[in-house]
Amino acid sequence: MNEISTAAELADCAKSGWPTLAIERSKKGGLVEQIVAAISLMVGQRELRVGTKMPSVRQFAKCNGVSTFTVVEAYDRLVTLGLLSSRRGSGYFVARNETAASAQVAIHASPTAIDALTPDLYSGVSDALPVGAGWLPPEMYGEDTILDAVRQAMRIPANRLRGYGHPLGFPSLRQHLAATLSEELYAVEPDQIVLTHGATHAFDLILRTLTRPGDTVFVEDPGYSNLLSLIRHHGCVPVGIPRSDAGLDFEALARQAAATQPKLMFVNTVLQNPLGASLSHAQAHRLLGLAEQFDFWLVEDDIYRELTPRGEASLAAMDGLRRVIRVGSYSKTLSPALRVGSISASNSLLPELVRVKMLAGLTTSEINERAVYHAVSSRAYRRMIERLTTQLDGCRERSIDCLAQAGMAPVARPRGGMFVSAGWDRAPTPDWNGKVIADLALKSGILLSPNEFFMLRQPDTVWFRFNVAYSDTPPLLKFLQSVRPR
Repeated sequence: MNEISTAAELADCAKSGWPTLAIERSKKGGLVEQIVAAISLMVGQRELRVGTKMPSVRQFAKCNGVSTFTVVEAYDRLVTLGLLSSRRGSGYFVARNETAASAQVAIHASPTAIDALTPDLYSGVSDALPVGAGWLPPEMYGEDTILDAVRQAMRIPANRLRGYGHPLGFPSLRQHLAATLSEELYAVEPDQIVLTHGATHAFDLILRTLTRPGDTVFVEDPGYSNLLSLIRHHGCVPVGIPRSDAGLDFEALARQAAATQPKLMFVNTVLQNPLGASLSHAQAHRLLGLAEQFDFWLVEDDIYRELTPRGEASLAAMDGLRRVIRVGSYSKTLSPALRVGSISASNSLLPELVRVKMLAGLTTSEINERAVYHAVSSRAYRRMIERLTTQLDGCRERSIDCLAQAGMAPVARPRGGMFVSAGWDRAPTPDWNGKVIADLALKSGILLSPNEFFMLRQPDTVWFRFNVAYSDTPPLLKFLQSVRPR
């Protein structure tokens, strides 16, 4: 819809009794923040009393000349703040009164450590020690293999520079990926694979294709931090399913599925981010059964598969891509700079995924995909993966020993991969919590990823996700010992 409402629409809003908010698009701060602040103030000043029904998402968007996505995110934040409650099938209602002052503090507090850390955790340009980041040192990726692959890719035939490339992605890479998956996991054809700009782009295409604003989407809690923001950006409601060293909380999953009718669920079967744990075959079968019972899609985030031993559970292999959509990526084994990921899905779903891909950004980079193909099809690639896995095993054990010297214990015992989540068995306080410690670490030149970064629930202890390639270092140990609880 247009952002600016017509005079007729504003007149209809006036008749409904709902005031039009004074939203300034040039004002510092986003539209969501302005809406949340305005409604918080109205609740605090008792202009909106407990039990008052809020306008529907569509009506509010129409009255205020904003998108429904903006309204869904604003309402979701107000629910999180405890100012609104959501009743399925009935809408949103004012939940309780708050003083204007406390509401304003909650909305307009200075940026948290997490806000400040987000660009650095993904950009790789910070000078800080990237203990909380998701990439490995270049020397661990196998620089010679990657650089040679990039040089080979740059020899692209001149006639390939005239077009955009194949809508599904570079055919040779899809054929290689299909052959590898068919040999190691499940039978799949090249035309069941669409290449993407990394895993996050794949998640975005899946959300664009399968969800609509207001849909419920299940995520693991804790889980991949960037995914939560992406789900909200699409106007969907993320619901966390507790995940621990023991696996998913299937009782909670069943209760939530019965109550909210989710459209899909994102799950790391192996080497879950941030815990490093893997589902057993029995747990994977139970998850597939619940997805069948409650009729929702499973999106298997499988980007760590090459770092785990063969034989671990695979939802896609068990399901045969009927209800499972498998997402892969080369960012953890080659380089995040190449930005090449993949979606494997059923023949019935692929055409719509490709249509959405072309609408949202046309084709992906054939040069990047050629570079990845040259790398993964070389004889050196498998040896590089074996060497990388061995290096990570050593780094992980040394990191756990280092963290133990600061009194920190693993939240889960990782089955492999590049992460260890560890912390102190002490409840957070306003003056001592993950955000506060991460902010202090940033001032000391260390990037930390606190548990709040990965969770929808309020954490009951303080822990961080550590990248094992950077965690066995004296500066980190010295800092953690300085902030550990006494």
